[in-house]
Amino acid sequence: MGAEGAANVIFRRQIAAADDPEAMRERMVKEYKAELMHPYYAAERGLVDDVIDPTETREVLIRSLVMLRSKHADVPSRKHGNPPQ
Repeated sequence: MGAEGAANVIFRRQIAAADDPEAMRERMVKEYKAELMHPYYAAERGLVDDVIDPTETREVLIRSLVMLRSKHADVPSRKHGNPPQ
């Protein structure tokens, strides 16, 4: 959902109660974008693992792929199977 739609939903009562709803809507959209539409908001709440600077993207991806190259995950044994009878 974009900033306009989210601001309309979140601040609908304030927008409806304002003398100039359109001006209030624009103000709320700007406020929403300034406070909530950045990657650090999601990182603060644990919704993303890391915020990568665009200039470091290649290096981070290479390090991650090198680390995963030798990863080995054991398949757990089945505790409850469907044995033939």
